[in-house]
Amino acid sequence: MKTASISQTKNRLSALLDEVRRGETVLILDRGRPVARLVSAVAGAAEGAAGRVERLERAGVLRRPERARTAEMGPAPKLPRGSSALRALLAEREEGR
Repeated sequence: MKTASISQTKNRLSALLDEVRRGETVLILDRGRPVARLVSAVAGAAEGAAGRVERLERAGVLRRPERARTAEMGPAPKLPRGSSALRALLAEREEGR
């Protein structure tokens, strides 16, 4: 992922948009802090599960983690084979009522 300051973005917007058209993502920084991300708006630009995740992220349905899982978070939960995280969540909600 490329990065650009606000002033660089203003001065090089056309060039940055060309890069985005080629599939690059550009992170816009304000004094070194991320404030925006330029991504392609073309639907289906990415394929498969990664494409669906990207589309859902753009739609605001999901948000990717800002940092990777750390040891203090503990291991990721394991589901038994054939089980469903959705079913488990719905069952837990029903039990809590």
